[in-house]
Amino acid sequence: MKKLLLLSLSLSILFSSCIPTKIAPKFEGHKIMKARKFKRKLPRQTSFIFRDTKSADEFYHFINTKFQLNHQDVGFNTPITIDGETFYLTYSETDKDDVKLALPLLLIDASLEAAGNNSIFNDNYTQRKGHWYILIMVYDVNVKNCLLDDHPKKKKVVEYLENLRKEYFRIQNYEELLLTKKS
Repeated sequence: MKKLLLLSLSLSILFSSCIPTKIAPKFEGHKIMKARKFKRKLPRQTSFIFRDTKSADEFYHFINTKFQLNHQDVGFNTPITIDGETFYLTYSETDKDDVKLALPLLLIDASLEAAGNNSIFNDNYTQRKGHWYILIMVYDVNVKNCLLDDHPKKKKVVEYLENLRKEYFRIQNYEELLLTKKS
């Protein structure tokens, strides 16, 4: 009786399970790493990366409003000032998916095809859930990446970017940025 119960429990877990095949990174705050290590199609530049939980194009509108760019070159070499020095901020957005294989659907279609019938799930065996990330790169006037470990201003730049990230998530109406004192 125990063996039958164990077998039925094992089969029910097998048929109701989804096996993760890709898992998007889940980190709090930010990470500083080469963008290529984060996603292969990205450049080899060291970047400040964080997960964007807001709607599409929200970061674009935030940067456009905060730096009053009037939709000109938003996200590409945007001048920022840190301790009286000018730096250039460039950002991009990318997505990474969580992908799960629905094993029960695959097994049902396999058994139907083995019996000579048509599949009913038509290769819809995976479930995808996308996550968006913002990647920011900051360069000095000599076009050197300020997020590299050997850059003398790395600490100040990372502090500035972390404050920028926090401000982005805190503010809902970007017109408020125009009313706040510039730092």
